[in-house]
Amino acid sequence: MLALAISKKPFLRKVLYLLKKKYSEQMKSTLEYSNAWELLVATMLSAQAQDKQVNIATKRLFHDHREIRDYADMGLNELYKYTKSIGLYRNKSKNIIRAAKAIEKDFNGKVPSDIASLQALPGVGRKTANVVQYNWFGKSEGIAIDTHCITVCNRLRLAKGTNAEKIEKEMMKITPKEDWGNVTHLFIALGRDVCTARAKHCEACVLNRICPSSTVKK
Repeated sequence: MLALAISKKPFLRKVLYLLKKKYSEQMKSTLEYSNAWELLVATMLSAQAQDKQVNIATKRLFHDHREIRDYADMGLNELYKYTKSIGLYRNKSKNIIRAAKAIEKDFNGKVPSDIASLQALPGVGRKTANVVQYNWFGKSEGIAIDTHCITVCNRLRLAKGTNAEKIEKEMMKITPKEDWGNVTHLFIALGRDVCTARAKHCEACVLNRICPSSTVKK
């Protein structure tokens, strides 16, 4: 198992080199936010939803409600006014309010920066915690794995299966820690561009000469 992980490292280095050349401007979240709480809310809303759709909803929300305590005191129907265009908005809204109450009660009104504390918040899973930690606090205790990352990891033969936590562990073994945050953004960029779950457009992919799943003749 160790030998297999080691053999993947030089291949991943080539992958990241080529992706950085192509998608360097996309090595950041496309969600719009101005503080840690807004990033947390936007990321919670983004599950199974497009970032563009989330940004439309949060533009009004963040303008009208700026403080975490505003959300802790907010009723569900009030929050629904802003989130109803987002899939699963009822459950997400409930968790946002619960998370705000927990931050006010347990963290002195400040979003915590460590993975364990972030995951202890209602509605915050491993992926969301990784996103907030890297994109706001500038540190990484793991790699955020979304559906794009799962697709790309499988097609590149870097990991196998659909379990995000297992794929994260495999990627952490072979990815330099300084790239733990970057690999998420780069794989998402590739997944949105040419390596979608529904279809792969290998002829337009920057990795088409090295990808084991490429349909382009080597």
